[in-house]
Amino acid sequence: MQYSQIGTTGVFVSRLSLGAMSFGGREEPWKTVGGLDVKETGRLVGAALDRGVNLIDTADVYGTGASEDLLGQVLGDRRRDVVLATKMTARMGPGPNEVGQSRLHIMRSLEDSLRRLRTDHVDLYQIHNMDPITPFEESLAALDDAVRQGKVRYIGASNLTAWQMMKAVGVSERRGWARFCSLQSYYSLAGRDIEREILPLLREEKLGLLVWSPLAGGLLSGKFDRNGSSDGGARRAQYEFPPVNAERAYDVIDALRVVAARHETGVARVALAWVLAQPGVTSAIIGAKRPDQLEENLAAADLELTAEDLAELDAVSALPVEYPGWIQADRSYRYPQTA
Repeated sequence: MQYSQIGTTGVFVSRLSLGAMSFGGREEPWKTVGGLDVKETGRLVGAALDRGVNLIDTADVYGTGASEDLLGQVLGDRRRDVVLATKMTARMGPGPNEVGQSRLHIMRSLEDSLRRLRTDHVDLYQIHNMDPITPFEESLAALDDAVRQGKVRYIGASNLTAWQMMKAVGVSERRGWARFCSLQSYYSLAGRDIEREILPLLREEKLGLLVWSPLAGGLLSGKFDRNGSSDGGARRAQYEFPPVNAERAYDVIDALRVVAARHETGVARVALAWVLAQPGVTSAIIGAKRPDQLEENLAAADLELTAEDLAELDAVSALPVEYPGWIQADRSYRYPQTA
C-alpha cells in the first residue's frame, strides 16, 4: 500500500481507504447499501487493515448511527492503527436542532459519535454538506474548540463548492482557528465535475482530496453495460446514485473494458487506478460488502496505467469546456514566452 500526506499536515493516509457506509442499518437506503452485521463488519475492517489501509471513513448518519457503533465495536486494540474519520450535519432525530452545523448540534453530534465509536477523539472530523443557515463563523469556532479540547485532531469538509471551501479557509485563517485540511468530494470517470474549480482550488491551497464513490456507485464496477446489470442485486441497479450522464458513462465503460483487457484485469481496478493517477487526489474511499470485493478494489493500488491508457480514458470522459474556461484558455491572452 502507498500513502499520501493529507494537505499540509504531517499525517499520511493510505491511497485507498475504507468507507463504512455498508456497516449496519436495517432500513432503506442503508439496507440496500449493505446492512452488514458486526461479524461481517469485523471481517472487512480486519482485511483492510491487514492490507495496509489506515484511513476509515464513516458518518453519524450512516445506518442512523449503526455504522459508527459497529466500527467502534470491531476496532478494539487496533484503534491506534487507524486514522478515524467521521462526519456530521445530516438530520439525526426529529427535533428542530438535530440537524445542521450550529454550535449546539456540532457539540452534541461529536459527543454522540465519540460514544458510538468508543474512543476519546476523532482524527478527522468533517462537516458532511453545506449548512445554508448557520454562518461559517459559528461552525468553525465550534470545530476549533473541539480541536483545542483534544476531541478532534483535524477538521475537514465534504460536498462543498469551491467558493464555499475558500470562504471557510479564509474565515479560519483570519480568526486563527483550525483550518480544514481536506475536502471529501465525488469524483470518477463518470463524474469529473470537480475538475472545473474544486480541484484547482485544492491544489492551490494545498488541501487534501478524499474521493467518495470513485466507481460512481458501482456503475464502473464491471457489472454494468448498455444492456443493464449482470448482477440484479447490485446497489446501483436499485439505487441510482450518484447521478450520471448515462450515454457518456457507457462510453466510459466501453473504454474501460478495452484498457482492462490490455492489462488482463477488471474494469473496477482500472477505474480506481485512473482516480489515483489524478494530480491532487490524496485517497479514494472504497466500500464493499464482502472481503473478495474489497480485495479486488485494493488491487488497484498496484496497477500503473500507461500514458496511452490515461489518454484514452481522458478523451472519452472529458468534460465539455464551459465559460470562462474557454476564454481563459485563449492563447491570445497569454504573455509571450521568455527565455
